[in-house]
Amino acid sequence: MSMPRKRGPGRPRKVPVAEQRTLVLAAASHVFATNGVQGSTIEQIAREAGLTRQAVYELYGDKNAIFEAVVAQAEEDAYAAIAAAGASDAELDLKSWARKNYATLFEFVASHPDALALFQEAERAGNQALSRLRQRLARVYTDASGQRWAAFGVEPGRADTALVTMYFAMVESLVRLNWDGDPPDRDALLDLLTEFTIGGVLRLYSQAPEVIARVR
Repeated sequence: MSMPRKRGPGRPRKVPVAEQRTLVLAAASHVFATNGVQGSTIEQIAREAGLTRQAVYELYGDKNAIFEAVVAQAEEDAYAAIAAAGASDAELDLKSWARKNYATLFEFVASHPDALALFQEAERAGNQALSRLRQRLARVYTDASGQRWAAFGVEPGRADTALVTMYFAMVESLVRLNWDGDPPDRDALLDLLTEFTIGGVLRLYSQAPEVIARVR
């Protein structure tokens, strides 16, 4: 009686196409963030992904197509994570809500270490992903913050869109800042941002309302 033949040792399994795409995008994100588009190659991406160059070409065609796919995924990942936090927790007051959302921005950057560098590289390459992301998030945050400003008798109007855009810019700057020595505790930065932005706007409304009025 003949025995069934066993699969030979060390024979690689066929990686499903969907899994290959995931591997390529994750690898390309790191490669592009580290080396830029011009300094990156299909060979580097394939090696990082554990695939052949041919497999990468078959999946995406060329380096530019991979870059566009990576940036699009980063934009959607960032929007999903940050917008969800901004639109939730309706019971939080203004300061608590603002602090929570600053924390969400820091957490996203920490869990996606290549994201900011990738967005910056996209901007240099003419892809306005970061600007689109800011605009999309500003709409979510403006709606949510406007409801909370009302508790203070404040109606910011269009000024809120400008303020939210400024908030994002401040967080991005702090995340990228090279500190002289160890950086401050993250909670200290969150408190600084919260008090500076919320407290600052409230002072504007009470002491210089004409400034906000001109932006409405």
